[in-house]
Amino acid sequence: MSKLSTKPYILRALYQWALDSGYTPHIVAWVNDKTCVPHQYVRDNEIVLNIGAAAAHNLNIDNEWVNFAARFNGVSHDIWIPVGHVITLFARETGEGMGFEVEPLIDDDAPPITEADKAAESENVAESKPVEDKGKSGGKKGLKIVK
Repeated sequence: MSKLSTKPYILRALYQWALDSGYTPHIVAWVNDKTCVPHQYVRDNEIVLNIGAAAAHNLNIDNEWVNFAARFNGVSHDIWIPVGHVITLFARETGEGMGFEVEPLIDDDAPPITEADKAAESENVAESKPVEDKGKSGGKKGLKIVK
């Protein structure tokens, strides 16, 4: 029997804690070619994403992936992030949350990238706006690095 990571369980618990507390959960994720996100919002190989119920539709945090649909500048995107790429989950209102070490996905199970995602991404590059960098783990109260 292989050892299961505690990270997805902790992510689900932190997400529920944020919702129960009336906060807006956000994640910071490390981005590489295994991560399906709108790349115009990536800064220094990281992206900050609102995963609250109003922003992340059909959110699923399973033992391998965080995936949901979200709108960026009015265009819907399917977001696929390997659980190991999540750096931080925090509450926007307080900055409280937890930081994690990156565990890069090394197998070839890349997330599904649709032609619509590719087309939408190329159309919106010119009108993109930078992400506010609230999710950096440095300086946030209550964040801890977990192995």
